[in-house]
Amino acid sequence: MTAQPPSSAQTKGLKTWSALLGNKKRPSEYEIVTYGLHYRTRKEEAPYELDTNLMMNRWYRKNVFQSPLQHPDWNKFRDPDQLTYRAYMTMQDGQEEYVDGLLREHAERGHDKDLSADWVEALARLYTPLRYVQGALQMEMAYVVQMAPASTITNCAAFQEADSTRWLSRVAYRTRELANAYPDAGFGEKERATWEDSAAWQGMREAVEKMLATYDWGENVVAANVVVIRSIEECLRQLARAARAHQDTLTAMLLEAQLRDAERSRRWTQRLIEQAQEIEGNRSVLQGWVGQWTPLGDGAIDAFCAAIPGLHGAAEDAQEGVAAFRKSVGLA
Repeated sequence: MTAQPPSSAQTKGLKTWSALLGNKKRPSEYEIVTYGLHYRTRKEEAPYELDTNLMMNRWYRKNVFQSPLQHPDWNKFRDPDQLTYRAYMTMQDGQEEYVDGLLREHAERGHDKDLSADWVEALARLYTPLRYVQGALQMEMAYVVQMAPASTITNCAAFQEADSTRWLSRVAYRTRELANAYPDAGFGEKERATWEDSAAWQGMREAVEKMLATYDWGENVVAANVVVIRSIEECLRQLARAARAHQDTLTAMLLEAQLRDAERSRRWTQRLIEQAQEIEGNRSVLQGWVGQWTPLGDGAIDAFCAAIPGLHGAAEDAQEGVAAFRKSVGLA
């Protein structure tokens, strides 16, 4: 799964990492701190370098090394944004300051008190239960972090996991604010029942639960980042449109900020799918998985968008958005 290490003659007198010996230029900070960090790909028979029959060794062999999705050098993958931890924290500090500013400004204006009764009810049904979705997406990316066959892929998944955690906390914060403004509307009390029982969420719940129970690393990433998460994002795009139509600029701007974070996920997913399709046979594997998961993504969109008040054609627009992404990665 990984390239052979360079010989001692090749490495003598080197002034950079030997693993990056083939580069024609000096490695970037991104490559130095991200490339070739996984020990679990060195020994296929024992990824975790213990008893070959250890459950985690058998699990990794089955769901990574024996995956239908194969590539001779997954370490070839590079994040299009070349994010390091330092760069991510600097960038997202600015994003968090922006979101803090939105919350502060709207709170000072008494934004929540001006919402219509119908829209408050819609927020209780369609917005505050999002923390269950964000929790599921955080767990999903945590699995990719654990299973990905290259540290450059793990890096991208870790930042996507962090994004989900950040937005979970923001939804929880808004839930408390709305509960303070409308103590009898069920904010902070009814979200679990809504998530488990409301028709609006059942397509999405089925999709994320089946995604979390998909263990082959390749299918898991395709299910999540090509279909399910993209479907969720397009639902949120439609919810933001509805929020603006109901004079709820705060919810709209929060959702739009979340979608800006999602653009990075789309970029690294596109690069990963492009690399996978370099290998003969992978395209048919990928198309098979997309065909299997697309009905679940479409079902999630249909159920959620049908519940958005006053927004005609939302499901069609959302499905077109997901289809456009699939086309962009060559899996239309």
